[in-house]
Amino acid sequence: MSLRARDALASADVIAGYITYIDLIRDYIGNRKIVSTGMTREIERCRKAVELASSGRRVAVISSGDPGVYGMAGLVLEIMEAEGLLGVIPVEIIPGITSATASAAKLGAPLMHDFAVISLSDLLTPWDTIEQRLEAAAQADFVIVLYNPASKKRTWQIEKAREIFLRHKPPATPVGIVKNAAREAERLIITDLQGMLAHPVDMLSTVIVGNRSTRRAGDFMITPRGYQV
Repeated sequence: MSLRARDALASADVIAGYITYIDLIRDYIGNRKIVSTGMTREIERCRKAVELASSGRRVAVISSGDPGVYGMAGLVLEIMEAEGLLGVIPVEIIPGITSATASAAKLGAPLMHDFAVISLSDLLTPWDTIEQRLEAAAQADFVIVLYNPASKKRTWQIEKAREIFLRHKPPATPVGIVKNAAREAERLIITDLQGMLAHPVDMLSTVIVGNRSTRRAGDFMITPRGYQV
């Protein structure tokens, strides 16, 4: 969590967020009002937050990582736009530390060159679109960061992603898997494209697949930027 985000929490009257994320910051909440809902109820949660802000309350809507990266910033702005509140109620998007960079720091330096971030969740995005993006990113030899790689109900998407990658990347391409990045119970694994499916992944995992120049150096992954060392 950034210091600016911590300051925003301290100055808020109301804190709104997915119940799992609320539980992660209980120590910062105190006795302030909480608006929390479960997964798939994001619109309801954000509408309530906007309603409270309209009544004069100072509301902090929290996301995991950065609110503008698969977070709630866009939805809050869309709701405010639809209700004619943009420019009426002050709103600030406070940057956070997203899983891509948090996980990369734990793995070494895998994002030193161009990279793409793709979510494998097809809850809001058609799988055909996701598959096209996986194919294009792999063909262009990007380092690829996978968000939401698998869940209890979604297990085949990571297998399909690996199949696509193997058409464009060598089987020995380094792959890093980080679970609970920068949180308690953090766990990281460095493997390769050939063996990546032997390791468990879930919604708390971030998978980083290297490009053709990414290499393993001891306990780290490095994607050279091009400096002559």
